[in-house]
Amino acid sequence: MSSHPSDSVEVLLPDVVASGTGPARPGKGGTSMVWNWVRGLGVALLTVVWAVTAHYTSTGNESSGWGAALALTPMSVALALGLWRLPSRWLGALAGAAVLAGLVVSWPFLKGQVALLYYVEHLGVYLLLSVFFGRTLMGPDESLVTQMARRVHGGVLSPAQAAYTRQVTLAWCVFFAGMALISTLLFLFAPVAAWSLFANLLGGPLIALMFVGEYLWRRRALPEEKRATMADAVRAWKAQRSDKAP
Repeated sequence: MSSHPSDSVEVLLPDVVASGTGPARPGKGGTSMVWNWVRGLGVALLTVVWAVTAHYTSTGNESSGWGAALALTPMSVALALGLWRLPSRWLGALAGAAVLAGLVVSWPFLKGQVALLYYVEHLGVYLLLSVFFGRTLMGPDESLVTQMARRVHGGVLSPAQAAYTRQVTLAWCVFFAGMALISTLLFLFAPVAAWSLFANLLGGPLIALMFVGEYLWRRRALPEEKRATMADAVRAWKAQRSDKAP
């Protein structure tokens, strides 16, 4: 999976939320379809290169400056974006300068802790995704997957779909929390190579396997319901993001 928390949410959720469904819609043209395929292949290739590079640098016995820089890049970008959105720009700039100074001072140590940097990054991604799904299970509002399915269906869900999509939200919440727990246990008690194999190389395939498993179970649990296309789910996710944008 992508090491960028924001990228992870952006790439995974449109696939994840395709639970409960609707009819396919016409495409926007051949050029748009080709571009979508090219972009998808580019993201997949970048993800594979990132995972292999992370595994290689994490399991190396020597300190690696470029490995540490690569591991810190997503976290640094996410932090910079967060500071940029602060109401007080001078406060964000001051905090950014303090973080940069801290990185410079601690750089000799960080170069020898590449695996730790990747672990913190992966842990943050898994926990972010778990919280992202889990927080919608609290309170009177509908769960995340239920909201996505309702958009796909034009606002109408059967009782079976509503119940199922809530269960799917819980399943993904538990799945990502479990990934975070297993990653932590392996990092603390197993060889670094074993942890890196799980976190860097198997994370994406396990998420894909979970997604396929949910789809197959959905066919069994909701045999009479219409099924959504991936494009329907992507449109629903983008629409919700647009609604929440300031």
